[in-house]
Amino acid sequence: MITAETIEKIKETARIEEVVGDFVHLKKRGSSLIGNCPFHGEKTPSFHVSVNKGIYKCFGCGVAGDSVRFVMDHEKYTYPEALKYLANKYNIEVEETVESKEQLELNSARESLYIVSQFAANFFEEQLWNSDDGRAIGLSYFKERGFREDIIKKFNLGYSPDVWDALTQEAAKNQHAEEYLEKTGLSIRNDKGKLYDRFRGRVMFPIHNFTGRVIGFGGRTLKTDKNVPKYVNSPESDIYHKSNVLYGLYHAKKAIRDQDNCYLVEGYADVLAVHQAYIENVVASSGTSLTIEQIKLISRFTQNVTILYDGDAAGIKASLRGLDMILEEGLNVKVVSFPDGDDPDSYMHKVGAGAFKTYIEEQRQDFILYKANILLAEAGKDPIKRAGIIRDIVESIAKIPDNIKASVFVRECSHLLEIEERVLLTELNAIKLAKSKKTAAATAPKPSSFGHPDMPPDDLFAEDGPAAVPMPSAAEQISSDILQENEIIRLLLTFGHELATWEQTDNMYVGSFIIQNLSDVTFEDSLCNRVIDYYRNELEKGELPTINQFLRSEDGEIANLAITLTTSPYSLSENWLNKHQIYVKDESQNIKAAVLGGLYHLKKRKVDKMLTDLMNQIKEEKDVTNQDILMGRYAQVKNVERTISKFLGSVIVK
Repeated sequence: MITAETIEKIKETARIEEVVGDFVHLKKRGSSLIGNCPFHGEKTPSFHVSVNKGIYKCFGCGVAGDSVRFVMDHEKYTYPEALKYLANKYNIEVEETVESKEQLELNSARESLYIVSQFAANFFEEQLWNSDDGRAIGLSYFKERGFREDIIKKFNLGYSPDVWDALTQEAAKNQHAEEYLEKTGLSIRNDKGKLYDRFRGRVMFPIHNFTGRVIGFGGRTLKTDKNVPKYVNSPESDIYHKSNVLYGLYHAKKAIRDQDNCYLVEGYADVLAVHQAYIENVVASSGTSLTIEQIKLISRFTQNVTILYDGDAAGIKASLRGLDMILEEGLNVKVVSFPDGDDPDSYMHKVGAGAFKTYIEEQRQDFILYKANILLAEAGKDPIKRAGIIRDIVESIAKIPDNIKASVFVRECSHLLEIEERVLLTELNAIKLAKSKKTAAATAPKPSSFGHPDMPPDDLFAEDGPAAVPMPSAAEQISSDILQENEIIRLLLTFGHELATWEQTDNMYVGSFIIQNLSDVTFEDSLCNRVIDYYRNELEKGELPTINQFLRSEDGEIANLAITLTTSPYSLSENWLNKHQIYVKDESQNIKAAVLGGLYHLKKRKVDKMLTDLMNQIKEEKDVTNQDILMGRYAQVKNVERTISKFLGSVIVK
């Protein structure tokens, strides 16, 4: 186990904005940092990071936590694994009470897959640089392709010997279980039960995840035999899912954020070549068709994508069909195509790093206009083909969620396609309307038993007047109580450490004042009760709990409640004072009103419930004496209710 001192040091050192910033492109907004949530698909940022509190909260899907929780949820790590990841990030030495061989044996199966993958990467890299065949075949190949040694080392490139079981045998010597060699796809078992290597006689491209851990491989053959596949890739595994991975993202994520643009290429060698031109914000879809998951990965770091296409016309046309989904995700897409016969790799080595960089900066075009030019050139003067192309282009524009951006493209395409703007707009609106109707039909509520779903029940229009509005159900009453109980918890966590300086408080802390005033109140919500009990117990021990104890609680439910109640997607604009000279008080400047208001509102709800219960008992009670006792109790509670209502300024019907 990791010692408590080490855990505390890790939590104190880890900066939430840096930890989350490794995975999400964050922008300043008010007192928070915001970005697109990495846990659910969204186009409008609802993911907030509070630097002061050291927490994150998504107001879209509800996820929340601190640095450790973020790493756990994002990387699917256990608590100790997340702590070790952060310790490694901040160069903190991890002290453990029980460790070494026994601890290693308890590593999860998932961790074992990472370990054996890293072992394989080290093995392939060692073979490339230190074996005779590796230097003569693998290293020579990379150098003949024009790659510098620093680029080869940066991406941990390697070589797999042209031997049936070189890696499998070496892994066995180092006591790596065959089970994990098979699960990662590094080894394959034949019909006779013998293991052999998947990758043989190939140069190797390790594939890293966000955090730099090896999760898979791509292997390129150096043989000219057409029966041998050019590339062999790792199969899907518990740690490697092709549709969720972009080759080079680990090396590119910082540059993508800094440049606010991501270059997207097709293959491993293209990524290396662009890096060699000193352009680091580049990733590859690794030869697979671009997926929504990969687009969402990019959108965490930037809203701008530049596609670097091969010069092959047929390949370009095929790729165009799949890129509308980038527009649909709200990203800005530009395109650079290279002269026929060239790809980013070959063109960079042909013209050199400087000329390559200049070329891609000068030649990039908006995707919509690029697509229109390509398709128009193919259609020529054929009016039927041109009509089809116009519809194709408008369908792409219809994918753009930003209406202003879409209207700009309509205007530009009007000139390019030589067709009136109103015609394009009419077609665009027709496409959007059809899509809207389709969506509405899929999500429409089913008709109720009394007719149209939007119409009220018939008895609201009865001849003797509208029916009485039904009283809240028990479930609705409890829900309302819980909302008020949550408000008390929010006040307790937000202001508990402040001094209550108003009369009859004897300058006690607000937290103590609230707990003292809850002695006669029973909470409906068990989670709120747990927070109150913990707070009360700490006070009895002479300790005043801090908000961080709740925000970073190992009890996930308490931590999530604390974050949810103490964070907001909104903040008061400074323009009220700076531009309009209007001074707006916030809650912290009148803590007394906030705290007393919260307590009295809660007590009023509880008292109202008591009055309702007493009235029901009076109606049901047949004995006159018992009725008198209940009436007396009702009068006492009613007096309490009047006192509370007077404070709250409520109107009481006598």
